[in-house]
Amino acid sequence: MTNVDCIVIGAGAVGLACAAELARRGHETYVLESARDIGTGTSSRNSEVIHAGLYYATGSLRHRMCVSGRRKLYAYLASHGVAHRRTGKMIVATDTDQVGKLESLLQQGRSNDVEGLTMLEAREAVALEPQLTCAAALMSAETGLLDSHGYMTALRNELEDLGGAVLLDAPVLGITVLPDGQFSLRIGGRDPYEITTRYLVNSAGLYAHRLAREMEGYDTALLPGFTLAKGNYFSCQTRPAFSHLIYPVPVNGGLGVHVTLDLAGQMRFGPDVEWLGHDDPDRIDYRVDAARADDFYAAVRRYWPGLPDEAIVPDYAGCRPKLTGQHEPAADFRIDGPSLHGHEGLVHLFGIESPGLTSSLAIAEYVADCLNTSHA
Repeated sequence: MTNVDCIVIGAGAVGLACAAELARRGHETYVLESARDIGTGTSSRNSEVIHAGLYYATGSLRHRMCVSGRRKLYAYLASHGVAHRRTGKMIVATDTDQVGKLESLLQQGRSNDVEGLTMLEAREAVALEPQLTCAAALMSAETGLLDSHGYMTALRNELEDLGGAVLLDAPVLGITVLPDGQFSLRIGGRDPYEITTRYLVNSAGLYAHRLAREMEGYDTALLPGFTLAKGNYFSCQTRPAFSHLIYPVPVNGGLGVHVTLDLAGQMRFGPDVEWLGHDDPDRIDYRVDAARADDFYAAVRRYWPGLPDEAIVPDYAGCRPKLTGQHEPAADFRIDGPSLHGHEGLVHLFGIESPGLTSSLAIAEYVADCLNTSHA
């Protein structure tokens, strides 16, 4: 039995950010990761976009964490030499009926204190992106791209420099709340062991619900709903047609099939929203069905009619941990701390999907504050 000050479960972007923040505050902190490397789950299966924060209900955790996190993230990436670029994003109305939605997004963004938002008439948008077809566009100048793995590596390095560590191939098999308020964890892998901790952060992503549900001494009636929505991506084999990210108006469950870029400028399309109808992460099939290409062509050609036939190929897929179902309003992040469940030293992170990557540094500060860890 080993005892440490802080344990974070999950070595994705949010988990590593939480661990680094706890270590900055003087705590001995370890990250437990079931995989054999960091960031192999949701953190490596997304668009690598730095979101500005204009979509989310004012005052929600998504709004506050995204806007604050985005500002912190750009500063962190610059100071740690991680590749990134403020590309800007254009959200496009493909017909006049959608222009009102853009105007609503503009007002939402302004309410959320998002900088760099400008409405563009069609001719202004096309002057910036000649291959674009639209009735109007909303420019978000603060949207950008980052090297997500480079970011996670920087967080890991910082954690280790502060005396912490990431333990790989270390699946958590069970958690028990001890009589003294500490937490006992059973760890599998090649050499199983047990570890106790004063502070515990469940940042297990798609597996966060399962860990909480199986936690001895935790009231499972407090858990939110949970389902899974897969997002598929196709890469484009043509020369890049755009220099900005191009997004349609949002759709139910996501932001619509958009044109995103990698840091080398190569285009890819996605994600779509494929509701899986179950809540078992072990049943996720990350293969991309080539038959979905027809829907991608149709979606992209609404704003880029020049997309050639045979130009896209299946690329990769990710999966979102959803707290609400297909026909329900999108849920806010759930950061469940002691004020909800009564266990001092415990935080569960549920439904941390987009914009979780952008929000990670702000979420980390919020989590550490929930644990009242301002002083070691």
